[in-house]
Amino acid sequence: MSKATPTNIEFELSEQDFLVSKTDKRGIITYCNEPFMKAAGGEEKDLLGKPHNVVRHPDMPKAVFKLFWDKIQDGNEIFAYVKNLRFDGGFYWVYANVTASFDEKGDIIGYYSVRRKVNPKGLDIIQPIYKKMLSIEKNSNINDSVRYLNDLLEEKGVSYEEFSNDLQRL
Repeated sequence: MSKATPTNIEFELSEQDFLVSKTDKRGIITYCNEPFMKAAGGEEKDLLGKPHNVVRHPDMPKAVFKLFWDKIQDGNEIFAYVKNLRFDGGFYWVYANVTASFDEKGDIIGYYSVRRKVNPKGLDIIQPIYKKMLSIEKNSNINDSVRYLNDLLEEKGVSYEEFSNDLQRL
């Protein structure tokens, strides 16, 4: 299945929605709950066995996902604002928390993600940042986009997680 062509039609989550998924170490979806399927506009067969980036929206900077992988592969959790692509071309924003899953020996065996509705006030702040990062990636490279984000966070004196948590609490 090829990715849908993005539209400007937003699917808005309710306050009660918690989108849950699990992946293996490579990011292949091994579990997804009903609210996730509904938000993505697909069925279990459309998501299970697929890379989680099947819902990646082209408006998302790759640098954010580099940050994700750097954090979770080291066994740390991350909180982030993410714009996802629906199977019908629409989109939905989530506030994501991703953590590693460990076996009894402490080895990472996969990842667990819980996502919920974003704070609209936070979107007003994060969208221009992501737009700038995406522009940097198109005109330069992902490393310069990461550098831009890190410089911005350093200027604010916070980690990405602190920054995104603060946005969620506005």
